Amino acid sequence: MFLENTVNQKEQFGWIEVICGSMFSGKTEELIRRLKRAQFARQKVEIFKPAIDVRYNETMVVSHDANEIRSTPVPAAANIPILADGCDVVGIDEAQFFDDEIIRVCNDLANKGVRVIVAGLDMDFKGNPFGPMPHLMATAEYVTKVHAVCTRTGNLAQYSYRKSKNDNLVLLGEVEEYEPLSRAAFYKAMMRDKVRNMKVNDAEEVTSKQKNTDA
Repeated sequence: MFLENTVNQKEQFGWIEVICGSMFSGKTEELIRRLKRAQFARQKVEIFKPAIDVRYNETMVVSHDANEIRSTPVPAAANIPILADGCDVVGIDEAQFFDDEIIRVCNDLANKGVRVIVAGLDMDFKGNPFGPMPHLMATAEYVTKVHAVCTRTGNLAQYSYRKSKNDNLVLLGEVEEYEPLSRAAFYKAMMRDKVRNMKVNDAEEVTSKQKNTDA
């Protein structure tokens, strides 16, 4: 996408671009590509990511293909406006991990003439809309949904299936914890998990009842 120039050059407002999709879909890769293009154009660029994201590097935004760009880790979205003062372009990675304040921050920056590029997961591991991403997608001028390849069917994947039993909403991980699945594969995997959990619970209930009867 070539979004560096607007038709009406007198318009002082910026805009928001959202890059979303599942794990391993190339979101960060596309974010880095757009930010590097802006740097080549000698625009002032700042990149931010949540401080909790230390999977590859504490200060670099790194894609699964090992492309990287220097960033500033921030503990909260409220830190971004001060650090982004005077920028032409602001990039934000893993936006789903920020609180809802990120919505106001992105819109305020765009209203001040900044091009804001946001990347993040649109759905969590249960297939539900993730954090502030739906609101950002709704208010953005441009939304790009990228897809991974399903590890079980070979079709396009849009779901991030969690293989581990950890039920925390936020769980940083790679191929050990997640795999990209198509709609059909995700539905089947979730149904298998549900049946497996039901069997475990039923067995526990039977054991409990037997103990009560014996007593």
